[in-house]
Amino acid sequence: MAGNQFLSILGWWFVPTVVAKLQSLLYSIFIRAGDAHPPPGSPKFIRHRKIIHALVIGAYLVYTIVEADWELQRAGDFYTALGAAPDASERALQSKFRRLTVLHHPDKIAAADARPQAERYYVYLTLARDTLVDPAKRFAYDRFGPDMLAWKHCVSVRDFVMHGVQSAAPSYAASAFALVVLGMLGYLEWGRYWRYLAFAAMLTLEAYALTRPTLPLLTSVLNPLLTRLTTHAPLLPYQALAIARKGTFASFIALSQLQPLLQNPNKTSHASAAAEAAAHHEQLTRLGVLARGADVAAANLLALETMPFAGDKARERDLAARLKDWLVQNSVRSDPVVRDALGRAVRRRREAPAGARGTT
Repeated sequence: MAGNQFLSILGWWFVPTVVAKLQSLLYSIFIRAGDAHPPPGSPKFIRHRKIIHALVIGAYLVYTIVEADWELQRAGDFYTALGAAPDASERALQSKFRRLTVLHHPDKIAAADARPQAERYYVYLTLARDTLVDPAKRFAYDRFGPDMLAWKHCVSVRDFVMHGVQSAAPSYAASAFALVVLGMLGYLEWGRYWRYLAFAAMLTLEAYALTRPTLPLLTSVLNPLLTRLTTHAPLLPYQALAIARKGTFASFIALSQLQPLLQNPNKTSHASAAAEAAAHHEQLTRLGVLARGADVAAANLLALETMPFAGDKARERDLAARLKDWLVQNSVRSDPVVRDALGRAVRRRREAPAGARGTT
């Protein structure tokens, strides 16, 4: 079960690869040969990629839940082994066991090579009967599954419940701590409300299952729908809780993958906007410091170049006049309008007849 869960989690990281392959396949099917495909990076290509990605995430989320249910049904349970309903009475359970004893008791098996397997199956049936006819063990089995068989020191319902709470508390505490820490670090900013809501709903559901004799939502709604619409066997509380846990964890991963698809790229959070404004202010401050430094360096260089003219007013005035003329001429000549006018004038003179230019 742990290996299958790891593979299921690992499958989420291959979703983008599946999306890319599926998009190419759909283009090859629905776009006629010879027609151009939307180029990568174009708005149409990105829109198609987002739609396909969202559909793949939803399909894999459903597959994860169906796979969890399939694993539980393949493992079987004591009620299925005895052929009894989850609400069967103790008398009905004993009657089912006696009928199965007639069929599967090792003494009834004539073939010697089949007896070891028959003995193991009969031991399993006996364990199922002994567990379900004991009210405390039956309560624990319905909520904790086969794991409760290893709790040797538990006798009463309270013992089983306390042991179950102690076993589940560390995982819930670690999950809650991880959600809070990742949220504070900004990794779960998008969809944080839904993650907290799903976590609280899962915790409430499990606490309700441990403290109530029945689960009305399961016995009155879900199981009747399953038995009427499908051939699915009724779910036991521990099976429903296991599916809900895996579905909740898978939904957390699905939300993380849906974030870049549904989040508006032009919309930033207040924290990121404040950080961006602070970065811009710091850059402007550095630019101002560099500009003032450049002004000081330019003034020092100008003072150094004009040092030979210091004290001679006439030479200083002549230098100033020449610099002014040079700046004016350079500015005029570098002006695009002036350069264009000069070019047109030169072109007209080159194209004019020889006599018009005063030449022979």
